[in-house]
Amino acid sequence: MYIAMNRFKVIIGSESAFEAVWKGRDSRLEEVPGFVEFRLLRGGTNVEEGFTLFSSHTIWRSEEDFLNWTRSENFRMAHRNAGDNKALYRGPPRFEGFNVVAGV
Repeated sequence: MYIAMNRFKVIIGSESAFEAVWKGRDSRLEEVPGFVEFRLLRGGTNVEEGFTLFSSHTIWRSEEDFLNWTRSENFRMAHRNAGDNKALYRGPPRFEGFNVVAGV
């Protein structure tokens, strides 16, 4: 199993707009071989630095399934308008990928 996460620093006051982008997004993940689950996570707010932390969290059968998705037309379609929302973020998203340790 593989977990792929992107962390987003969303500018304070833009949280609702950021969530609306995700709620209205046509990700087509359910059509992708190996996809298991998606969650959008909302973390704490860092007032001093001016952002609320969010993370997109997907679970895949394997890292290979995830990588295949990133090379697919579904991936390109799901991310085609990503640049339109740069004003909501403090910097680019940060990707983190993890293979689940079996037996733990």
